[in-house]
Amino acid sequence: MIVCCQSAPGHRDFIKNLITGTSQADVAVLVVDATYGSFEVGVGVHGQMREHILLAYTLGVNQLVVAVNKMDCTEPQYDEHRFNEVATETIAYIKAVGYSNAVAVVPISGWWGENMVERSENMPWYTGDTLIEALDNCEAPSRPSDKPLRIPIQDVYKIGGVGTVPVGRIESGTIRTGIDAVFAPKGIIAEVKSVEKHHKMVSEAGPGVNVGFSVKNVSVKDIQRGDVASDASDYPATGVESFKSHCVILNHPGKIKDGYCPVVDCHTAHVACSFNIIEKQDRHTGEVLEKKPEFVKTGDACIVEMKPTKPFCVETFDEFPPLGRFAVRDMKQTIAVGIIKSVVHAKVEDEDDW
Repeated sequence: MIVCCQSAPGHRDFIKNLITGTSQADVAVLVVDATYGSFEVGVGVHGQMREHILLAYTLGVNQLVVAVNKMDCTEPQYDEHRFNEVATETIAYIKAVGYSNAVAVVPISGWWGENMVERSENMPWYTGDTLIEALDNCEAPSRPSDKPLRIPIQDVYKIGGVGTVPVGRIESGTIRTGIDAVFAPKGIIAEVKSVEKHHKMVSEAGPGVNVGFSVKNVSVKDIQRGDVASDASDYPATGVESFKSHCVILNHPGKIKDGYCPVVDCHTAHVACSFNIIEKQDRHTGEVLEKKPEFVKTGDACIVEMKPTKPFCVETFDEFPPLGRFAVRDMKQTIAVGIIKSVVHAKVEDEDDW
């Protein structure tokens, strides 16, 4: 079984990195601080633990394991009552977000390595799985190998003797040596010379793995993080002029009106997009409450047309879920989350035309 977990920093200043890492993961491990005060801050109204759970769910991570850390720092040490208190409140919020299946909650001490690989003698009251056992029990997700190729680019390297090497996780389809790869949104086409997976050269690779692939006659400056690679002969990806999305406003101090232009984080891309609010909906039933509302605020659901301020490649959620989920960031916090319902493909491919 191959299950992808990504290490992603949770600090507020590095949420962009967390979004990129989480968007590529099959399973998330939520590390919760069990010490008094720290947990209460994290689970509070503006706490980062809430934000992390919501982002994981929005970005398509369907399996979640909770590690209740610093059990050696509770008062008294390894307190079962404190663990139960933290676990109960965390599970309640996880289920409220939308995780329906039961999640594993494991008390650990990261400092001493307790209950991570081997069971801890200091917590005899816990009889469940260790952290590594909980991860082993996760189900391997289905891989959409029958869909067209999509690889959001994480980074691009210049390697001596090899050339330009884009790196990214294959979200769908198969990459093979010899194909012509298209890099959206710029529309650059280059032949794939070689493919490397897990430090081994292979002739092809399928979805769910990170690969590096060398391309002919393309400079490292021509491709960048946030681009999407696809097969030129099989429904290639393109840039979008605008896209329509279903958006839920999570946390904004004021009113959001037409023209609002926050940063939209989708797969590995981070692009500012302007809002044009089409309608406000009931967030539970989807019923239209108001056409062309003057504004939306925290707690509202809405249909929004978004126009990127620079070249941007996204897909509809129905066709390519990893490229159709997004988070909206502003003021160093997650303002909204959403899924893309439809796209208007860009009529130009030349970056200078934007």
